Amino acid sequence: MYPTLNLGPFVFPTAGIVYLLGVWLSLTLIERAAKRLHLNIEATYGLVVTGLIAGFLGARLLFVAEYWAAFQENLLGIIWPLTSGYNLWGGLFFGAAGAFFYGRYKRLPLWPTLDALTPGILTAFLTISLADFLAGPGYGILTRMPWGISVFGIRRHPVQLYEIFLGLLALLLWWRVSSAQVRDLSNPGGGRTFPGQSFLLTMSLYSAGRLFLDIFRDNAWITANGYHIIQIIALLALLGCLVFLARHDSQKPAAGAQETHPG
Repeated sequence: MYPTLNLGPFVFPTAGIVYLLGVWLSLTLIERAAKRLHLNIEATYGLVVTGLIAGFLGARLLFVAEYWAAFQENLLGIIWPLTSGYNLWGGLFFGAAGAFFYGRYKRLPLWPTLDALTPGILTAFLTISLADFLAGPGYGILTRMPWGISVFGIRRHPVQLYEIFLGLLALLLWWRVSSAQVRDLSNPGGGRTFPGQSFLLTMSLYSAGRLFLDIFRDNAWITANGYHIIQIIALLALLGCLVFLARHDSQKPAAGAQETHPG
């Protein structure tokens, strides 16, 4: 669509600019969410930075290990250039592991921390979809709908715009639920929310949406059996969130009964 941005004699890749802005915005939102939810701001911010660094290094090193034959004659190529060559799944694994162990070291509470991380996670998803739309590596299936966009002269579903709308809707839900959580923090014992609620509800909505929207991707990641990888991940995430929500609801009557009959 718009892979480059021309500013006079300079040409900048739009995807790179979007990713840089997305990282900055994600960190900013997480920092503000941590403050809003009365968490340790520095520790929460440090968790995210640790995860980003661990993910970046892990993704690069696994890529180098996978294609070692291309690097053994040029060791400088391991660290330069860094414009391409990363193992996505390795980056996600090491990033999550780094953030997890940092959080354990700082003794950050799990569910409140996930609540604070949610707007940053959603912003990261929005960033990927926007970069995908501008740079053009992803595209939707063919359509005759009037809102379709022309890609190389062919009308397709603007699936990235669908994903952006879903992400904004999920952010709105997070804001509504987290606002109730903030009110409950100032009124302990009288609230109806619980730690982790904004994360679980928001991710349930986003996962359900991605489970549906991936149908409209023409270049979706597919397994050897023809299953969409994103749909599998979204389904597992949705089921996991629903299980935790159901577990919390099932514990409410027992807690109420215990308060009624303390003896």
